[in-house]
Amino acid sequence: MATSLVAGLALTSLFLSPPAASAGENPIDLDLYGKLLEEHTRVVDDLAATRVDYRSLRKSTDWKRVVDQVHAAKTSRFSRDGKLAFWINAYNILAIDLIVRHYPIDGIKELGSFFSPVWDLEVATIAGREVSLGGIEHDILRKMDEPFIHGAIVCASASCPPLARTPFRPDHLREDLAAAMRNWLRHRQKGIALDKVAKVIHLSKVFDWFEEDFESRGGVLEAIADLLPPEDAAWIRQEAGNASIRYFDYDWSLNDLR
Repeated sequence: MATSLVAGLALTSLFLSPPAASAGENPIDLDLYGKLLEEHTRVVDDLAATRVDYRSLRKSTDWKRVVDQVHAAKTSRFSRDGKLAFWINAYNILAIDLIVRHYPIDGIKELGSFFSPVWDLEVATIAGREVSLGGIEHDILRKMDEPFIHGAIVCASASCPPLARTPFRPDHLREDLAAAMRNWLRHRQKGIALDKVAKVIHLSKVFDWFEEDFESRGGVLEAIADLLPPEDAAWIRQEAGNASIRYFDYDWSLNDLR
């Protein structure tokens, strides 16, 4: 984690600049999905930061339409942008729908067990392929060498990154991913917090679990530095080698709007 921190703007720009997506790579009605996010989620002043009204989504026929669109998607001709955007949106939609179908529950991990964790449960068949949340994350998204996915996919838990209240779109995926990561990092209880006196950097546990995904970008701190306030970025680049890393406890309670 304390990898030598060279100037990171060029690296960040590089991995956030995939080729432009072609038109028609939105098998999901993103306008409808965006409308549902606006109507059924709320920004809140607590750990979750964004909470979801699962109870109201259970009654929404529009929600069922969006979920059906995910299941019916054909993905073989997607560009890199289109593939990333689709699978990020699909992960979030299918995670929400998993809760909707089993609501009320206290947390997503209740839906699995020690021997069969929730991440391995089949949540859809897409283009003839049975998929789970874990499969989408590990077998599809993580293999695309885009570490900022970890600020975009949300497993319905309070310590997850805040759920983006707008869809991820292929035509401006760079901006969407940066915005999601920046929003996550600004939350001092679950993104990043700097104790500059004690020289301690507190980070989300996600950055520990998936540290290897950031190695090609110079490490976690180098990858995220340009999304922090300038004074924090400068401090990290100067002091990270002398600072210790600690991780926030992870709260798996449901990001429910109750």
